[in-house]
Amino acid sequence: MTELTKRLHTCYVSAVHDVLRGMGHNNFVLPPEIISLKPGETLAGEVYTISGHIDCTLTRHESLLAWAQVLSKVPGGKVLVCQPNTKDVALMGELSARALMVKNTLGYVVDGRCRDVDLILEADFPVFCDLNTPADIVGRWAYDRLGEPITIGTVTISSGDWLIADRDGIVIIPADIVEEVVTEAEVVMSTESEIRKAILAGMDPEQAYLKYGKF
Repeated sequence: MTELTKRLHTCYVSAVHDVLRGMGHNNFVLPPEIISLKPGETLAGEVYTISGHIDCTLTRHESLLAWAQVLSKVPGGKVLVCQPNTKDVALMGELSARALMVKNTLGYVVDGRCRDVDLILEADFPVFCDLNTPADIVGRWAYDRLGEPITIGTVTISSGDWLIADRDGIVIIPADIVEEVVTEAEVVMSTESEIRKAILAGMDPEQAYLKYGKF
């Protein structure tokens, strides 16, 4: 895990959100339906993207080979973000999670479904998805692009962008400003700690806001 990844992992999504808004960004929050299989889990790191589509003309072999190619081709040490363009089948399962863990993949975010939930939780691999289904990709789905821009909700995501996710949601950070965003988020969290101490010590909320400039 890189030093920047470690720093981002200690941040929280709401602080990063506020920093991005303060910098003039407005379209960087993924749909709230995409949540962690493990409530309270935090995921952070550099993004690598996957895109695919339903294709019911595939044989069992063709579809499984294509997915095995995805697992082989994606780089290690990233957060994989998948736009499967379907809600009908699961785009993550336990064996896939195990294979990605061997590559030190930080976690997986999909605008769609997951399966083998108990086994993935047992493996302790971070997965964020919208719902679960036992339906698999066999004979039904194939990837079409790796590492190219995808869109989830209204947010366009490129490989090299960064992501932070926790119980509050998921935020995408553009690659060219991630260092600045992390540094400013650390400042925001430090200020909020001071406000928290002041409030607990009895400071009036209005006075706290006027002193610290945030709430």
